[in-house]
Amino acid sequence: MDNNVLISLKRGWLRVVKMKLWLLLLVLTLAGCGGAQVAALPEAPPPPPAPSAGQSDQILLEEALRGRALGNAEVVGLSDRLLQDGNAALSDQTTMARLEILLLKAFKSEDKVNRPAVLRNLGIIHYHQGKYKKARQELQHANELNPKDPRTHFYLARLFTLQGEIYQKQGKKTQAKQQFKRASIEMEMARKLAPGNPAYRQEIQPANKQGQGK
Repeated sequence: MDNNVLISLKRGWLRVVKMKLWLLLLVLTLAGCGGAQVAALPEAPPPPPAPSAGQSDQILLEEALRGRALGNAEVVGLSDRLLQDGNAALSDQTTMARLEILLLKAFKSEDKVNRPAVLRNLGIIHYHQGKYKKARQELQHANELNPKDPRTHFYLARLFTLQGEIYQKQGKKTQAKQQFKRASIEMEMARKLAPGNPAYRQEIQPANKQGQGK
């Protein structure tokens, strides 16, 4: 047989073999994709909801007690938020006790700029804990350092009103009247310093009116 013919036959045979191998590979690939299904990856769990402002402050308070360093200004800011009127933290004695520890630590520092606010917030805590004598001392000291803080005047007004009610129940009308008058003065100062605060436009206790009318 002619050499040229043999060469042509060999080339044709090689092409056929290559084609069969390619088809076999294609069939195996398709069979692998269709026959064995890839297991679906589990869906990633949704991210946890972001903590609310109140929860973030509670977390920050706990971290501070565990050793996270906070400047006195940060301590004041944190305590201001937790001690806002209407905040559930005011009735949570555990939070109040923790915040007291943090404020006492700030009070022991040499920082005089934030001392009035630290004292004021300690007074607010002790007021809500029923430690009225201590609260009065701290609030009066805070007022001496910064007489232009409306919240200090507001809580002093509440304390004087409370003392007036005690005297009133004891039948001490003169002392009660004096306390109610002092409460009225403090409340008026709070209104002048923060006229936009609706809490300062309200009467603190009905006894306030009773005391002034006697």
